[in-house]
Order: sequence, then structure tokens, then C-alpha cells
Amino acid sequence: MTKSSSSKIRVGILGASGYTGGELIRLLANHDQMEVAFLTAERRAGQKLAAVFPHLAALEVPELIKIGEVDYSALDVVFCCLPHGTTQEVIAGLPSHLKIVDLSADFRLNDPAVYAEWYGHDHRAVALQHEAVYGLTELKRDEVKAARLVANPGCYPTGPQLALAPLLAAGHIMPEDIIIDAKSGVSGAGREPKTNTLFAEVGEGVQAYGVASHRHAPEIEQGLSEAAGQPVAVNFTPHLMPMNRGILASIYVRMAEDTKISDLRNSLHQSYDSEPFVHVVAEGVSPATRDVRGSNQCRIGLFADRLPGRAILLTVIDNLVKGASGQALQNMNLMCGLAETTGLNQAPMFP
Repeated sequence: MTKSSSSKIRVGILGASGYTGGELIRLLANHDQMEVAFLTAERRAGQKLAAVFPHLAALEVPELIKIGEVDYSALDVVFCCLPHGTTQEVIAGLPSHLKIVDLSADFRLNDPAVYAEWYGHDHRAVALQHEAVYGLTELKRDEVKAARLVANPGCYPTGPQLALAPLLAAGHIMPEDIIIDAKSGVSGAGREPKTNTLFAEVGEGVQAYGVASHRHAPEIEQGLSEAAGQPVAVNFTPHLMPMNRGILASIYVRMAEDTKISDLRNSLHQSYDSEPFVHVVAEGVSPATRDVRGSNQCRIGLFADRLPGRAILLTVIDNLVKGASGQALQNMNLMCGLAETTGLNQAPMFP
């Protein structure tokens, strides 16, 4: 891999003016083996980063440029933070020496027909879609290490898959009748101004959206079906909360016959006790989004339901970190042969 004179890995971020791009820049500021070489933002080209993100004004990074102005020969890795539907053709045109993590949804679904069904158009880079590795790091570590192109998971699918995949693989829960009730902060909708994300529209209220039709449903089902070894369909409903960051998912499952809640807890501990970013909280503790704000952590809680044979799992992540940019950096660290925690050891912010 080509390195700069300082021997650091040279990073380009395509789409640096959105929330995920800004969060990547913030995280990379504490990464001692990567340096930001290029930042693109089509409508902000020619501006300094401080004009877009005043909180990052003290960082020494390049001015924003257009994608067409990037010299890819001077880069080692690229994070793609472009909108869904625009990423495929951009990535298809990138040089083969680059390692790429795509934070859009364009390469997450294995089946091009499923992609077309949920995104309303044919996939424009099918060969790359088949090459891409789905980057849920804790479940795909070996594949990520060997990948050139990683499809970073969506924010909503991350927590539920981490909680449910080990339990399905162990046969501790039934693959039928899984209900996922998820609540997200407004930053999950992106930085582009929209009426439904205005303060007056979001404040002092909670709203379900994408009911029975949210695009993250097939992504969740793809991962859970792989874990279960059979098709899994879920009842998934997202909600918009009047907060900036965070996702809490309440997950309702039916336990397999002769399975106890302690079996589920033991399975989760076996899967994650050695993981740096996934933590199973103590019995009786209900994790909250404030517990993970600004961090790359996922916390999982588990309760026996009062209904016989059922259990409730709770997961929390910061949607911009473990749900997007933090997991992207975790994946890129692995792709580059670095310790996956590099640049990601920030403790959660509280209050």
C-alpha cells in the first residue's frame, strides 16, 4: 500500500459535508496512523472545513474540493459518504488499488433483485455488489480483513443484528415472530434540510415512519437469515425521536422450547465478552442511548418477558458512530491490518 512520507495511510472522504463525513473527520483526528488527504463536497467546494463544521475548525485538513478534482493515485483508502443511489457509479470508477468503505446502502444487499425492489431502480454496479463484503465487524471480521470493498451496515440494522444473530445461530430463539421497535435521533435522516426534520416538526413528539416499508428491513432480514440458516422475516418499525443522536431498539422474541433466559444471556456473553465495542449489560439493567453517545459502543440488555416463553432485548448505539462512521473506521482499520480499535477508544459523552 502506498504511504506518504510520514508513513501514514492517506485517506480520502467523498461527501465530507454530511453528518457521517464530519464524524469521520472527528474520529480520524485521533487516529495516529491515518491522515486526511482529500475531502470532497460538491456544493461546498473551495471552502475550508470550518465553514461547514465550525466545531472542527482547529483541525489541519485540506479544503473541500469536487470529486472530479481528486488525485486518487495519492490515496490509499476512501470512505464514501455519498447519498444512496449515487454511490454505485462513483465507486465503479475508482482505481483498483484503493480500499473502500461505502457508508451508503448501495452495496449492502446481496441480491440485485432485492435492491431493485426496495430502492426503485436496477443496481448499476452488479459485479461490485457481488464483491462487496457486508461490514458488521463483529460478525464478519475475517471477511472484512480480506476485502477491498466493504458495505458499511445501516444504523438501524446494527444493534438488532448484533443482539439476535448469536441467538438465532445457537437455536435459542425462534426465527418467527421477531418484532423490532426502533427509535432514532434526527441526525439519522442526514443533514439535507427537510420539512419533517425541522425543530418544530420533531420537537415534543414521537413519530413512526416507513411503517411496514422501511429499506432497512431487508438488510436486517438478510443478516438474520444467514445467522439462522433459513429465511427470517421481521416486523420492523422505526420512530423519529426529538434528540440529535442515538438509536434504541426494543426487540421482542419467542424462545425455543426448553430454553431459559439464562441460556440467551450466556450465549450473548460468549459472543461478546472479548469484544471491545459490544457489551452485554448486567442483569436488570436497561441500556440507554445516553450511555453510548459519541462512542463506538453497542450495549445489549436482556429481560424475561412476563409472557411465558418470550424475551425482550434492548440495544443502544450512537447512530453516527457505531451506526455509521465509527464502524466504518473499525472496518477500515481491519482492512489496513491495523488494530480495529485505533482512533475509536473515546469514552461516551455524558451528560
